[in-house]
Amino acid sequence: MKNILVPIGISNTGETLQYAVDFAFEFSAQVFVMDVFTVSAKAGSLANISEKVAKSSKERLKEIIDKVDVKGTAIKIATYNGDIADGLIEIDTELGIDLIILAPRSNDIKEELYLGNTTGKIIKKTDISALIVPKGTVFKPFKTTLTAFKSGILKKKRMLEPLLTIQKKFNTSINLLLVKTPGYTKDDLKVDPALIDISEQLTLTENATTYQGVLEHFQSQHPDLLCVFRRKRGFFKKLWEKNTILKSEFFVKTPVLILRVKKD
Repeated sequence: MKNILVPIGISNTGETLQYAVDFAFEFSAQVFVMDVFTVSAKAGSLANISEKVAKSSKERLKEIIDKVDVKGTAIKIATYNGDIADGLIEIDTELGIDLIILAPRSNDIKEELYLGNTTGKIIKKTDISALIVPKGTVFKPFKTTLTAFKSGILKKKRMLEPLLTIQKKFNTSINLLLVKTPGYTKDDLKVDPALIDISEQLTLTENATTYQGVLEHFQSQHPDLLCVFRRKRGFFKKLWEKNTILKSEFFVKTPVLILRVKKD
């Protein structure tokens, strides 16, 4: 894990960045903070507006960075004029981002939301694995992880790379939760050997949704990290329909690692 990206929202106070720095420090990774703005300058007299806004954005990011204990971690600034998903794809193409660390929502988003529009869009429209960190969370090594899924088939083993990296670094205990949901197939109940090899326990449960299965077993296992897969039939399939997720639809107080494999 070499490159970690932190999108900075309008109301970000630096909590998420501090978490990302503390996390990156453990892996000797570098951190990129990114701000996105939208400027449409058609007239010649407005041609320098984009440059001015970019400069202002960089100054704001520097102010946030100054409030963080960087611990010697390299932090670099990136700005982008346009849609945040397009910006993330561009910076990933240029640098190769291993993980995005972000908060569930911005402070200016309604309290009933778990994922705000921006966070949801990032997860929905990019192929980069993400770590969603609840506001106020202080980084600590993960001792136990609950990995929940409705299908144990992995089309690409490298989807597990972020989880494997975390397990190797912190000696994390990984427990698997296979949730049988309505309409499951026999193939869904097959668990890839790559998952079995890294786990200590496999639990099979039957629920209406994967989330309900997580709720049923989350409190008994008390994991430090919840790990899910982001795929069309996966945990966050609602994100294919919309960008926001209500807390009534999903909410946990621990970090959530969303695994995604990049397209070849």
